[in-house]
Amino acid sequence: MRKWSVCLLFVIAITVFSAAWCFSQPVPIGIPKINIGVTEAKTPQDVALSLQIIFLLTILTLVPSIIMMTTSFIRIVIVLSFIKQALATQQAPPQQVIVGLALFITFFIMAPTITKINETAFQPYLAGKMNFQETLQKASMPLREFMFKQTREKDIALFVDLSKMPRPKTKKDVATYVLIPAFMISELTSAFWMGILLFVPFLMIDMIVASVLMSMGMIMLPPAMISLPFKILLFVMVDGWNLLIHSLVASFH
Repeated sequence: MRKWSVCLLFVIAITVFSAAWCFSQPVPIGIPKINIGVTEAKTPQDVALSLQIIFLLTILTLVPSIIMMTTSFIRIVIVLSFIKQALATQQAPPQQVIVGLALFITFFIMAPTITKINETAFQPYLAGKMNFQETLQKASMPLREFMFKQTREKDIALFVDLSKMPRPKTKKDVATYVLIPAFMISELTSAFWMGILLFVPFLMIDMIVASVLMSMGMIMLPPAMISLPFKILLFVMVDGWNLLIHSLVASFH
């Protein structure tokens, strides 16, 4: 036992000395040093730059809301939630998967708009060919064009009347703060129409199963428990995810 204790102490001593020697050696990998400082703005250019930084930080905090309000995310996530409820699978797929899938489909649909914003606004701004105000104006044009294609005139007229603004003659006369809520209402309407179409076949299965159970006298047996495998089987046999995603993407063109 004493020999094993001596050997154990010897191994521990070697390990400690080896670790100390390794940490004492200079590390060849450089670690960057970050300094964040706040100094007094002495020129108008410094003040303008500070305001732009504050504005950009504010925009970054509002990115989730901007994605939901001005892109195809609203329609996609609502339709995917409807199909989950129609199948009556409360935990499959999880809500994180639904949101993640909706985000990636949104990026896929918005790719042409994002590319146009990058080419017409972001890259010229980085090259110093535009100031910040011109960049925001140029960046909003492709996004407004996308929203106008998906927004009903009825919804735009509603918010124009509520805002008490003069009747716009062209699309340029419609303010962005009027266009965004009109676009959201139109997206909600389109999503609910698609949700109704999704519910109909699964509702028929529920009604058939309920009728069969009542005719057999099995009133105490929940119809949803029996109809769930049939709804999942139907959805898989018709390649439901492929059809659903194809319909969602095609609805924006």
